[in-house]
Amino acid sequence: MTYHLRITDIPCGDRPRERLLSQGAKSLSTAELLAILLGTGQGPGKLSAVGLGQLILQTMGEHQRDPLSALRNVSAHDLIQISGVGPAKATSILAAIELGKRVLQAIPPEKTIVDDPAIAAAALSHDLMWQSQERFAIVLLDIRHRLLSTKVITIGTATETLAHPREIFKEVIRHGGVRCIVAHNHPSGNLDPSSEDLSLTRQLLQGAQILGIPVLDHLIIGNGDYRSLRQTTQLWQETPQGV
Repeated sequence: MTYHLRITDIPCGDRPRERLLSQGAKSLSTAELLAILLGTGQGPGKLSAVGLGQLILQTMGEHQRDPLSALRNVSAHDLIQISGVGPAKATSILAAIELGKRVLQAIPPEKTIVDDPAIAAAALSHDLMWQSQERFAIVLLDIRHRLLSTKVITIGTATETLAHPREIFKEVIRHGGVRCIVAHNHPSGNLDPSSEDLSLTRQLLQGAQILGIPVLDHLIIGNGDYRSLRQTTQLWQETPQGV
């Protein structure tokens, strides 16, 4: 008698699609997310979709690279070189990566109220998120915290950029902002603030009190994520901005 394996016969923990529906995408490992893109297993004696996903990450992580950083800029040719990945699977992965980039790079329309750091991070994503050099930028807001525009002020090296409070406030005033959010990217993807980041933030908050132009937040952006220094430090309690 032939036994036909049904999807319901597979333990739920081994079914990424079902766990995504029941527990959400965040519950899945990166290999399992890749498995969903890759489809079903490869046949008798070959890797499962999850196994193939793990192989892709292992290949991307060669030479001490971060697998996700390498995957972010992978080409179709690179993927097809991996055993078990043909043109169809390679294009599925590349399409998903590009879609993710475009979602993060979607800039809110002007007059959007910026009342959450995620909105500011999205507005700056195109200029900061995937850049290989450090950039310092500002989000300009009106008195009601509505988005006026964004502007990159300085571009540095792969590991360092320079921004002086004088230049920052000059641009805010020049473009008619009465509130602002400052931000810079860490190309490494490490979102921990450096001592220089914290020192600059203190200077900006002190200058904002004198000029009457509140600095609402300082964001560190990179590798698909961001960190709000207002939410994760005590700097705004030390130097209140009056809003």
